[in-house]
Amino acid sequence: MAKRDYYEVLGLQKGASSDDIKKAYRKLAMKYHPDRNPGDKEAETKFKEAAEAYEVLSDDQKKGRYDQMGHAGVDGMGHAGHGFNSMEDIFSQFGDIFGGGGFEQFFGGGGRSHPNQGASLKLGLRIPFRDAVRGCTRTIDLRRAETCKSCSGSGAKSGSKPVTCRTCGGHGVVRQGQGFFVVQTTCPTCGGQGQTIKDPCNACHGEGAIPEKVTIKVRIPAGIEDGSRLRVSGEGEPGRQGGPRGDLYVHVQVEADAYFERHDNHLVCKIPVTYAQASLGAELEVPTLEGTAKLKIPSGTQPGEILRMRGLGIDDGGRKGDQLVVVNLTVPKKVTGRQEELLKELGRIEDEAGEQQGFFDKIKKMFA
Repeated sequence: MAKRDYYEVLGLQKGASSDDIKKAYRKLAMKYHPDRNPGDKEAETKFKEAAEAYEVLSDDQKKGRYDQMGHAGVDGMGHAGHGFNSMEDIFSQFGDIFGGGGFEQFFGGGGRSHPNQGASLKLGLRIPFRDAVRGCTRTIDLRRAETCKSCSGSGAKSGSKPVTCRTCGGHGVVRQGQGFFVVQTTCPTCGGQGQTIKDPCNACHGEGAIPEKVTIKVRIPAGIEDGSRLRVSGEGEPGRQGGPRGDLYVHVQVEADAYFERHDNHLVCKIPVTYAQASLGAELEVPTLEGTAKLKIPSGTQPGEILRMRGLGIDDGGRKGDQLVVVNLTVPKKVTGRQEELLKELGRIEDEAGEQQGFFDKIKKMFA
């Protein structure tokens, strides 16, 4: 089968600039890469065809011969006119033109070493219930890796520099296999950095970082819930080769409160109420987040009834909740003589009114 014109393969006109040739090849390589088109023989053929066209047109000498004599002018010049045996051949020949553009990522993220983001850290923090409701600031001491001042993070002794890894040639990965079935793994010698330390720094022993104690202020937003996770950006460990720091993740545990429980953005508390107060009504002082406030107990209030104090709940940045007061009827364990006398009199009155008997009559009818 006759070979297609190389300019036609790349979708260009004769006389195209080197930048246009590079851009056209990059676009086709991305489109027809086998990892994007698994099992597609046509895409594989077009991928190789584009690589062959670029191999000729990107070389001034080969391009000049091709422009004058066509395919016959470049036969026998390296890969020109004979195609490539494998994707590995293509990668080794042209991988550098893709730089950070993503071509090497199709091979598993390989390529020369680039700055890496540092490790993120996490810790737990216990805070009192009321601090969680109001919001607060906490000062945290922790140990984390800091960039070595002696070598500025390079890991190499002063006066020396890291050298290109011999095992991976600076790519950070090693590849094994043939054709399009290539297995790529992180280089075991340099750990994927593409460089090794020949003369390590005495202070950090080649690590580029030293553990240090640091103090960090963390702002706890008002209304935070138990089990929440806060992200403190840039407070993790430093990245390698000048990469950005990781983050600090703070897992918040809210302690229980003696009076309050949280339900969404409402506060719930229980208050003791005597029989007389519940029956006759009363006005009581009840605890709130801001101190105490008066609460009116309506006459005839029942045990377990919930009374609402509007606007005294949690402000979580949206609608402020209420404080819900649960009436807890208290029964004295000991009574005075006068109290006993009055209670007995009340009991006789209730018996005469038939209130308790009316309850038992209803029970009988239910099971009749």
